[in-house]
Amino acid sequence: MHVILLERVAKLGQMGEVVDVKPGYARNYLLPQGKALSASKANIEAFEGRKSQLEAQNLETKKEAEKMSESLNGQQFIVIRSASDAGALYGSVTTRDAAEAATEAGFTVDRKQVVLSAPIKELGLHDVTVVLHPEVEATIQLNVARSPEEAELQASGKSIQEMAAEEEAAADFEIAELFDDIGAAASDDDSLADSAGVSPDDTPDNIVEGARD
Repeated sequence: MHVILLERVAKLGQMGEVVDVKPGYARNYLLPQGKALSASKANIEAFEGRKSQLEAQNLETKKEAEKMSESLNGQQFIVIRSASDAGALYGSVTTRDAAEAATEAGFTVDRKQVVLSAPIKELGLHDVTVVLHPEVEATIQLNVARSPEEAELQASGKSIQEMAAEEEAAADFEIAELFDDIGAAASDDDSLADSAGVSPDDTPDNIVEGARD
């Protein structure tokens, strides 16, 4: 199916170009989104009559998008989710989640503008693309964590694996200290027995028997 593009469409063409696309793609996306018209003689003539107006509108919206990109690009937004100890999410972070996180921070972002290069199913820092205009994009970062405290650690550069290793090391250290305290206490008991002239191997029965002798 031939259509005439009313704006630049990635991997397809520039405004005003007549391109051949699959009928389903045209009917389900390009035409209802106002990105193209069927390339009939009447529509091509209508486009030529509106071309200057469309180019002016495109230039204006592009400038607005570039201005927003300057403030949005590089921003990091926290998304709190439940996950396993290994960092696997119970579910996934969606384009809606990304848009809501940015909107809550004061930016106007629609989920349809968000592009995920791959499903987000793990804790960590994830780069996400936001298409602000056919010719303008911004990259934001989602900090997916189980708590604000964990998000802060991730933002500082620590991975889930590093945090888990640190927690395990801390637990091992506490166990080692406990055994050291128990050993120290046993050593103190032995010292006390020596000072009283009692062998660590002596039992109450042995002591009594020795007294009888």
